[in-house]
Amino acid sequence: MKQKKCKICLELFTARNSTQAVCSLECAVKLAANKKEKKEMAEWKEKKKAMINKLETASDKRNKLQKIFNEFIRLRDKGNPCISCNRSLEGKNYHAGHFYAVGQFPELRFNELNCHAQCHWCNIHLHGNGALYRMNLERKIGADKLILLDGLAHIPVKYSAQEIEEMSDFYKDEIKKLKKMYL
Repeated sequence: MKQKKCKICLELFTARNSTQAVCSLECAVKLAANKKEKKEMAEWKEKKKAMINKLETASDKRNKLQKIFNEFIRLRDKGNPCISCNRSLEGKNYHAGHFYAVGQFPELRFNELNCHAQCHWCNIHLHGNGALYRMNLERKIGADKLILLDGLAHIPVKYSAQEIEEMSDFYKDEIKKLKKMYL
């Protein structure tokens, strides 16, 4: 039979069968202990993750979702020009710019119609460049959807922790799909 390398002591040995992974009883005991330790570590990590989720405030979860959502918007609009000034965003630092500002209209924070790729200059220095944003937004999504967006701006929305988790999972999946498309 072909010689194998022991998973514990790394010495070469002749295995008695194809499933034998260690050279001796001592190494078998150590291997079993290692497997038990790995299992306990995985269980501990799960418990730790559950505890952290319980300790996270709604604000923490919302902020995490915001980062995920912004990454989705950047990937969704990759290759498109700035929604406000129509400058190319290729290779530049660009933002997920909200038409209705998050601070004034938190109900539209995670609305895909309200958020589009925007250059740093328009988003930060021109405070969204609202007039051009609206004009180009109407071209992009259409007048009907813009009217709908205007109406949604005044309807309060409160997301539960469960809804935020579900939205995070949804956008993580969408990001994976978009990354596969671009690779």
